[in-house]
Amino acid sequence: MAAVDRLEPAARAYLDLLAGCLTRELFLDQEWWDADLREWPGDVEALRAELRARGWRIVRRSDPAARAEGRDWPPTAETMVGTARTSNVVDCCVEAVLDGVPGDFAETGVWRGGTTILMRGVLRALDDRDRRVWVADSFEGLPAPAPDAHPTDAAIDWSHVEVLKVGADEVRSNFARYGLLDDRVRFLEGWFADTLPGAPIEQLAVLRLDGDLYGSTMDALRALEPKVAPGGFVIVDDYGGWEPCRTAVEDYRAEHGITAEIHAVDWTGVWWRKP
Repeated sequence: MAAVDRLEPAARAYLDLLAGCLTRELFLDQEWWDADLREWPGDVEALRAELRARGWRIVRRSDPAARAEGRDWPPTAETMVGTARTSNVVDCCVEAVLDGVPGDFAETGVWRGGTTILMRGVLRALDDRDRRVWVADSFEGLPAPAPDAHPTDAAIDWSHVEVLKVGADEVRSNFARYGLLDDRVRFLEGWFADTLPGAPIEQLAVLRLDGDLYGSTMDALRALEPKVAPGGFVIVDDYGGWEPCRTAVEDYRAEHGITAEIHAVDWTGVWWRKP
């Protein structure tokens, strides 16, 4: 039985609604993307000129399958992780609280904040008044790779990708939109190597990693995995889709003798529970 099945119906309905709003899956019929004009069958440059002259744009509807699987970058949603991974976050957080696992919730790499908003929503739904949610991000996008230190990162330089650069104030506004911004939400602003080792986090019940790169993933694991309480959960967003992330996780687990079974969430997300 999934942990969410242990919730009261009203709490479960609230979390289902919150997740559907954060992914925008409830509103895909109102969401439009700019069409890829490279697929236009005629003269693309002539079309671009005509559109510019008229102040028009060509758009297409969002793809429900891509959104559900977390395979697109939504234009407005607060998260891009999709249905299976949002459900996994809820399930792990609910189980940790109902099983009495001590500690806070944290995510390293939050983009627009959707997953941490959902974590705070779990605390609201369960009337948990003690735990905090830690929101850790550079809020400047991905770092430039350091191939000398982490060779597996060498081929991935997304430091220039503007859509990934979401400021802390925007994330705070997203929390506020859902009525979930309060003193229980704590921001850690800066590169993980600078902010996580000294972060005032005493213990964690759920740690979620979404750092993409080897260096970012390893920085988060080294600083925070030892703070995960027995019975707590470690969730990794990029394990299946990003080789540098997977290598960092495997290296860390081997280095620390972690043998807890890794469970797949979907095509990229995984989790394990600390014995």
